[in-house]
Amino acid sequence: MSLIDQTSSRIKAVTHGFFLSITTTIAEPSIVLPLILHYFGAGSLTVGFLSSLLKGGAIIVQLFAAFGAQSYARVMPYLRFVFAARFLSWFGIGVGIYLFGPTRPDLALWSIGVGLFIFSFAAGFGSVYFNEILGKVFSHRYRGKVFAQRQIAAGLGALISGFSAGLILEHYSPPQSFAYLFILSALIMLAGVIPYALIEEPIKTNTKVKEESFRLFIRNALSLLRSDPQLRRQIRTYLAAYAHLFTLPFIILDAEAKFSLSGIEVGSLLTLQIIGGILSNFVWGRWAARGQIRLILYASFVCYILANSGAMFAMELWHYGMIFFLLGIGMDGMRLAFSNNILIIAPEPLRPVYIALQSNLTSIGLFFAVPGALILEYAGYTALCSFTIIVLIVGMISARNLD
Repeated sequence: MSLIDQTSSRIKAVTHGFFLSITTTIAEPSIVLPLILHYFGAGSLTVGFLSSLLKGGAIIVQLFAAFGAQSYARVMPYLRFVFAARFLSWFGIGVGIYLFGPTRPDLALWSIGVGLFIFSFAAGFGSVYFNEILGKVFSHRYRGKVFAQRQIAAGLGALISGFSAGLILEHYSPPQSFAYLFILSALIMLAGVIPYALIEEPIKTNTKVKEESFRLFIRNALSLLRSDPQLRRQIRTYLAAYAHLFTLPFIILDAEAKFSLSGIEVGSLLTLQIIGGILSNFVWGRWAARGQIRLILYASFVCYILANSGAMFAMELWHYGMIFFLLGIGMDGMRLAFSNNILIIAPEPLRPVYIALQSNLTSIGLFFAVPGALILEYAGYTALCSFTIIVLIVGMISARNLD
């Protein structure tokens, strides 16, 4: 029996997205995490760095994972180790906040930083193995539908998480409330990783012989990048799409400065961002099934540009609601388009290398909040939003060159 496009694999992939979203939305880097870090005394640069770290992964780790994965017939055993490391690091953040938060905010902040580093470091390996499995078990047209369904499920999970986070923040005092968020969500994470770890992975016969050294692998990977113009265009466009991260962590801090947000208001803004993502996936899935990746990118860039334009003039709380709604639409569109397209353009034997090259080179963009913090401090909020819009427009122009 063929293991390609199995309903059971689709259900497991979608279930994983649902429960993982509940977990990570607890410390959502655009809304919740900056507020937690701010509570423990983190400055703008620290907020920008740690918010980026949650999404960033370990840059060099992804290439090292691909170095081995290109010759693996199966990668699921390695992915299971990644799942264990991510669970333990997330749970450890909650324990660190619970133990140190009330009396040693400096140690609590260190607990968050170390935990996020391990969580993100493990993701550097996990992203290669995870996408390799998706490339194995789903055909590319079917995969577009799976991505959309997974993101819809993730959005529903995030809705539950956002609402729950708002209630916990409203009814429990910090820092205990922050500890509860991480500890409970870590336990929920297990409900998602176990089904995905049970996906039946096909044995890969069309593998590539592993190079004699990592240095030779890097040299070959860079030669591959130079020889494939489509891969270069995709990476350039993806990097420009990350420009929204210049401003992302600071939009909620701007709202907090104006309105002193309650826990319910924080949860409501997060919910609007999630709803934008959920609703958009009904369109993204239809367009992806037709192969209209470029159209998804155009629409997502427009949403990012409108959101940053609105951020410069927002004066009412509902203005911020619309901003995060548009950001939710753009985030899910970008994620689906680039995740699916890299699996389409990558030759099967080189799929781990293509995934790692894209992840590595675009991971620079995941730390855009750090220079964003510098622009904010020295030039101001309006200048930061304006700069972000300019880079996004450049990215949208670049998207027209993608096949």
